Amino acid sequence: MVNPRITRRALPAAISAGLHALALVGLYIGFHPSAPTTPAPKVMRTALVSLPSPSPVVPTPPAVQPPEPVTTPAPQAEPPPSKPQPDVAQLARRKAEQREREDRQREERRQEQQRLAEQQRREQELRERQQAEQQARAERDRQLAAQQAAAAEAARAAQNYQPLVKKAPTYPDTALDRRLEGDCTVEYTVTPNGSVRDPRVVPGACSHSVFERPSLQAATRFRYQPRVIDGQAVTVANVRNTFHYRIQETSR
Repeated sequence: MVNPRITRRALPAAISAGLHALALVGLYIGFHPSAPTTPAPKVMRTALVSLPSPSPVVPTPPAVQPPEPVTTPAPQAEPPPSKPQPDVAQLARRKAEQREREDRQREERRQEQQRLAEQQRREQELRERQQAEQQARAERDRQLAAQQAAAAEAARAAQNYQPLVKKAPTYPDTALDRRLEGDCTVEYTVTPNGSVRDPRVVPGACSHSVFERPSLQAATRFRYQPRVIDGQAVTVANVRNTFHYRIQETSR
């Protein structure tokens, strides 16, 4: 059996070889040595021969084997998961640690509350102490201002009138026996007629109590020229006089 591929290749080659042979024979016949002639131009003629296209070779599909049936295994029931057994010792340790943390937190909160309470108490005491000091200072300033005003009033009153009778008090025998010396200030009111009324010892202005009685008696016997304002005698209050008690040594 002839292979169709070899036949298709040999046929065009044979035709081409025949055409070339014909061309060579024609050239040989036309050549003559005795009569040189103008050589005709050499023309190579070729003819195209259309060959039928070979029919495509359709490959034979391979035989399809039927798929083998897949056997699905029957599902097997999974055993239930086993529950982990709790570690009793570990749980007890965790509970103990949790209680310890809670106790420590409660203790820290209690200490913080005590610290805040102590701080508030100290701040309150400081405010109260400062307030008391301010009140005491204000009271001292008020008393000092009152004393200064009274002294200024007494000085002003003393400048407006002059004492007419002013005898020294009798030195107490008790003070002489005890060799006591000191001062005693008495405050009183001068009436429009110049007499002394309501004498009293200024608190804290008498060195010894033995000097109080003779000082009051001496002040009662004082006489003043009345103070006159707009031609009329007036009462002068808070007039003060200080008695000085000194022991004088007599030469023998």
